[in-house]
Amino acid sequence: QVQLVESGGGLVQPGGSLRLSCAVSGRTFSYYSMGWFRQAPGKEREFVAAIRWMNDYTAYTDSVKGRFTISRDTAKIAVDLQMNSLKPEDTAVYYCAARFGPVGTIPPEYYYWGQGTQVTVSS
Repeated sequence: QVQLVESGGGLVQPGGSLRLSCAVSGRTFSYYSMGWFRQAPGKEREFVAAIRWMNDYTAYTDSVKGRFTISRDTAKIAVDLQMNSLKPEDTAVYYCAARFGPVGTIPPEYYYWGQGTQVTVSS
């Protein structure tokens, strides 16, 4: 069993930054990949970024490339999402997810999910 707990959401002005963190517990994580997804009201849950724990391979959706950075913290056993140059269209509930194997980009590929953390970008 894997437990994921997100933190770090909040309200930020356009152009600002936030750092989300996903604390992981419950299993040896060497062969897992971690993803961040987001879901805005009335929209489908969409892929944001992912990282493979064993080799640090990363993937991003086009709309966040150059603005968001996913990273893993082996000391804290956590995966962070640094979000810079935030835009109102980044407003959503952000979810952390985990899957065994290489990174995936669609929600059904992930088995474990956190509860989500709200990110609101507004002036």
